[in-house]
Amino acid sequence: MPRLLLVSNSTLHGSGYLDHCAAAIEQFLGRGVARVLFIPYALHDRDDYAAQARARLVALGYQVDSLHHAADPRAAVLAAEAVFTGGGNTFRLLNQLYADGVLEPLRERVLSGMPYIGSSAGSNIAGLTIGTTNDMPIVQPPSFRALALVPFNLNTHYLDPDPRSTHMGETREKRIEQFHEENPQVVVGLREGSLLLREGPRLSLLGVTGARIFRAGQKPEEVLPGADLSELLA
Repeated sequence: MPRLLLVSNSTLHGSGYLDHCAAAIEQFLGRGVARVLFIPYALHDRDDYAAQARARLVALGYQVDSLHHAADPRAAVLAAEAVFTGGGNTFRLLNQLYADGVLEPLRERVLSGMPYIGSSAGSNIAGLTIGTTNDMPIVQPPSFRALALVPFNLNTHYLDPDPRSTHMGETREKRIEQFHEENPQVVVGLREGSLLLREGPRLSLLGVTGARIFRAGQKPEEVLPGADLSELLA
């Protein structure tokens, strides 16, 4: 059964890289996983990004290989014990996954039970499409279709409307409303500090900040940490 840990952000204000979700990562992976395959494609400097992820995960007791070093990316995905996809630009990330021909193999591995951790862009691609990312389309992937590891879209780094702001552009809520004018799927707005945990048919909200569930034609629903969101998998 699919096992996912989808983190809104890798760095929370006042803490270091992956500090706020380190305990959740350890609990999720456990001691049954020795090596993690890191996917650094969302950032331009892949060597530096891989080094950052390696240092943090080694401190948690896991060895790390980076997909950009693999001679055969497809084979690396097929052989991985677990995958962690880091944040950055979602369009660049998805584009490279298509270029490497690993999107479908990765999806098949996760749906068959391989643990998958995503942060920010790495969480965005777990949804049906990347149509609700906050990122600029700095490259054009062949499709917006993503891994579809959950039957909805994600909006990581979700920001609530600020009634004190004089900014006249669209709020995040308004942009998701516009998305629903053209697309039917549910959107989960994950605030920074929130995580989604999928264990087979069960989906739970973890973290400290909560989330908002957006359904087309309905008012957003506020959900608190600890909420059971399994109905979203139906």
